[in-house]
Amino acid sequence: MKLIEQVITQLSRLPGLGRKSASRIAYYLMQADFSSVQYLVKAIIALKKNLKSCSICGNYSEFDPCDICTDQQRDRSIICVVEQPKDVLTIESTNDFNGIYHVLGGVISPINGIGPQDLRIDQLVKRVEIRQIQEIILATNPNLEGDTTAMYLSQILHESDVIISRLALGLPVGGDLEYADKLTLSRAFKGRNSL
Repeated sequence: MKLIEQVITQLSRLPGLGRKSASRIAYYLMQADFSSVQYLVKAIIALKKNLKSCSICGNYSEFDPCDICTDQQRDRSIICVVEQPKDVLTIESTNDFNGIYHVLGGVISPINGIGPQDLRIDQLVKRVEIRQIQEIILATNPNLEGDTTAMYLSQILHESDVIISRLALGLPVGGDLEYADKLTLSRAFKGRNSL
């Protein structure tokens, strides 16, 4: 049981996995055929060995620059600013955005000792100065740190001749008004669109 306990402990260290979920995964792996487990291990090792940060946008990629930065079909006049590389994947899954990205590598969080100098903000400013950027979409999370970061970026980019927008916030599709909190409802009213 010592080996399975070690696997459960290691799996439970992953974000979003509690001990119970880690235990289920460990027992699943025990019942899976050896080749499936071996393929999973190889894929994880390859991920760790071969992925790197794109020198232009900061997204994870096997190549530098990444596929998005080198794609000539993308609209290079619009940059979507996100917190983490996983946010790029989320936005890309919608197929609604055809611009380019800039990954900050986090958010301003004084309580955690993270200031503007710890993020890829200088690189963003340089990209705006060098390229012919028309719009920057701030797609940070709608929480205190994300809002603070968006406000900071808006202030430092205010001097540049570029449109600065923020993703609309409000009610989720399929949600009920009675379950929405006051802040979400307030933002939904402020961000409403004409039909």
